[in-house]
Parts: sequence; structure tokens; C-alpha cells
Amino acid sequence: MKQKIKKNRYTVLDIIRGLSVISMVVYHTMWDLVYLFGVSIPWFRTEKGFIFQQSICWSFILVSGFCIQLGKKKLKRGLIVFACSLVLTAVTAIVMPEEIIIHGVLSLIGASMLITALLEPIFKRIHPLFGIAINFLLFLLTYDITKGIIGIGGYELIKMPEFLYANEITAFFGFPHFGFQSADYFPLFPWIFLFFTGYFICSLLKRTDRMKMLSAFSCRPLEFIGRHSLEIYMAHQPVIFGILYLMFS
Repeated sequence: MKQKIKKNRYTVLDIIRGLSVISMVVYHTMWDLVYLFGVSIPWFRTEKGFIFQQSICWSFILVSGFCIQLGKKKLKRGLIVFACSLVLTAVTAIVMPEEIIIHGVLSLIGASMLITALLEPIFKRIHPLFGIAINFLLFLLTYDITKGIIGIGGYELIKMPEFLYANEITAFFGFPHFGFQSADYFPLFPWIFLFFTGYFICSLLKRTDRMKMLSAFSCRPLEFIGRHSLEIYMAHQPVIFGILYLMFS
């Protein structure tokens, strides 16, 4: 990796996104090996595997929230990403119904982009530090909302009413009904608050005139992957499954 200044693109963001995509491909390859092909990878089922998975999610969602400010046509982009999530749901329902993806990470990001585009006039009036603090706190408080509680670090503050956890629609918001299953589940709550946190981090760097730091390094292979993260996400799982199927068959 070498130092290089690029004026037209924030290369560091592409690099971070590229690394997240590579980690995601590695994780999903291991997931397929363990849960579809019966390969024993003991640590993958432990807390270490969970931390690995969460590190990918956090970085990808934070960067997505950060980048929403840097492009135009936010509503159009949000609709495209959300439409891609619907395609994934349809394809997995037909090809791999036992591993169907409902309300996955693309659904979350697409919906978050649409909501952010609508709320942006309000967000621009909020001080970035306050926006970061309140949204990250809300993320922590609602992290276990899918389990029926609001609290921090496993400490229960509020027990959510059971009637909220009713069906597929409530599952989209973070209230999955009993028996709900999805191979990739990222509901609106708590994850939209992490997306908003990324948005306000971008606002803070803009406010303090530090965005130029994001063009300080270049690594073209990672940048390429980062720029094509959506296409790679859409294609990687069928490719991985196909290769593993051929290997194990």
C-alpha cells in the first residue's frame, strides 16, 4: 500500500469496504462449509465466530451510513439496494428455501438509505457529536430488541410487549415472531441507529474539515472491490455454494 492523494474519490472508504467484503466472503464460505457441508470448524460456532461476524456487519453498516452523504440521488440508490434485497429473497426462496434470506443486510441498508434521505433536512440541523452519541446509545439500548428486551450489555431495562412480535412485517422492524427464520437477518432496529451513527461521523469530519484524510492512501485491488461491493454481494453466495458443491460432490 502506498501513499497517494486522490481528489475525486475517498479511497480509504473503498479500502475499508473492500476489506469488509473480503471478510464477508470468507465468513460465508465458512458458514456454508459448517452448516451446509458438515465441515467441523469448532471456533466458528463460538463467541470468536460471532465477533468475526459482527465486526463485518458493524464496519459495513457504519461505512454505508457514512457514504450516504457523499452521493446524489439518495432515494434512487436506496430503492435499487432495497430491490436487490427482494431479488435475494425471491432467489433463495426458490433455490434454497431452507436458507431463505428475509430482511437481510441489503434490506436494512436500502431502507436506511430511504429513511435517511427523507430525514436529512432534520439531520442537518443536529450537531454531529450529539447525533453520534444519541444514535450509538440507541443502538446499544436496542441491540437485543429482537429478543424482547431493551437494555445494555445483557442488563434488561424494559421488557417489550409480546404482541409486537407478530408476523413477517413486524420482523422487518426488529420484532420477529416465534419461529421466524432467516439466513441473514438485519432488522431496522437496532441496526438503523448504527447506520445513522455513520452518517453523523461523516458530518463531523465535514464540519472539522478532515475529509481529506480519506484520500490519503491507495490500494487499487481493495478499492475496486469496495466500489463493486453491491455486485459482489449479489453474486458471491451462489458462486461460493457452486464451487463447494462441485468440490464435495
